[in-house]
Amino acid sequence: MRILVCLAVAAMVAAPASAQVRLSPADQAAAFKAAGFKRVGGQWRGCDDPGTPSYSPGTIELVKDLNGDGRPEVVITEGGSFCFGATGMGFALMSKQGDGNWKRMAGGTGVFTPLATKGVGGWPDIEIGGPGFCFPIQRWNGREYRFHRRAYQGKPCR
Repeated sequence: MRILVCLAVAAMVAAPASAQVRLSPADQAAAFKAAGFKRVGGQWRGCDDPGTPSYSPGTIELVKDLNGDGRPEVVITEGGSFCFGATGMGFALMSKQGDGNWKRMAGGTGVFTPLATKGVGGWPDIEIGGPGFCFPIQRWNGREYRFHRRAYQGKPCR
């Protein structure tokens, strides 16, 4: 499942090579730490999975300027049913701030998918996927991502 999720995120947020952003190891570590992850045995861990077979440690799945402010955002994922139930995946959307620090913009259990529709400040609406067929869409209101609607394959649902 993790490979499919990674491919889905990569396909939905693919950008031309000129738009790709690279992070230094120091920025990567700072983003993980700001998201609440700790370095344990060479892995970034955000949940207390005891080593179950389904566990996959924290990974930066996406590095891109999502809101057009010239600074990078990253999507950090972590997987496993011990921490994330049937969904099997958690995410944290992190944004580099003007002062160089990283800020958590959204996160939780589910599969992160940015959408073409936008909230305040150019932030993309995000779909939080998981089991089922009607997913919550969150929109940035200038302070936080909040529930906006439900949709499946781009169409409203209940």
